[in-house]
Amino acid sequence: MAKKYRVTVSRPQRKDMQHEGTLEELIQCFSHTLAVGVSWEHEKGNKKINRNPKSIKALVTALYNAKNNAANNGYSGYSYSYEVI
Repeated sequence: MAKKYRVTVSRPQRKDMQHEGTLEELIQCFSHTLAVGVSWEHEKGNKKINRNPKSIKALVTALYNAKNNAANNGYSGYSYSYEVI
């Protein structure tokens, strides 16, 4: 049985959003965010994004970096946290 996780997305001046599922389901859920981050990784100062992370911690780090890659000034204000359900 695969572990289930809850990823919380904190956005500036908005309500937090929560997504639940296995690691594979969460990667599928956030695939667009990861793809956008990959599209901007060639710019100077941006991070490389792993689109298929092997752990929940790696997914949260990739999501944070992907959002910051897509931001104008390099900082999106979004933060991500997770917990095991």
